[in-house]
Amino acid sequence: MSKKRRGKSFVTEFKKFILRGSVIDLAVGIVIGAAFTAIVNSLVNDIIMPVISLVTAGISFNEWFIALDGNTYENLEAATKAGAALLSYGTFISAVLNFLIVSFVIFIVIRFINSVKELGKKEDEAPTLATKKCDFCKSEIDISAVRCPHCTSKLEE
Repeated sequence: MSKKRRGKSFVTEFKKFILRGSVIDLAVGIVIGAAFTAIVNSLVNDIIMPVISLVTAGISFNEWFIALDGNTYENLEAATKAGAALLSYGTFISAVLNFLIVSFVIFIVIRFINSVKELGKKEDEAPTLATKKCDFCKSEIDISAVRCPHCTSKLEE
């Protein structure tokens, strides 16, 4: 097989792959996810975290660290400038808290969206029946049946 032929089949195969519906759906999902991430991050950073900062009296977990060289440093920035090996457990705690807050906010948003969807459903609509009972043997049969498959009785239409 020549290089030209292999190249053409590769391009054709790539076009088929990229134009599949699932790839396009995935791309749309990523774009919407990025936009949703910006909204959630703004909610967390601009609304929820200031309230938490008031409650915790402005404690910054990011400043909690252990210098592995045995020295004591005034803050994380000073330790970093000195080139000390650090165990920044406060940054980890902050990341875990941020994850939990973001997860909770997403849960609340999804729960709200699901409740709005439920309101949109019509409650007074009766479900359409797909079956009926035979008047003679009381078996469940298809709604469109004119003869019972169980007792072979002729049914009224």
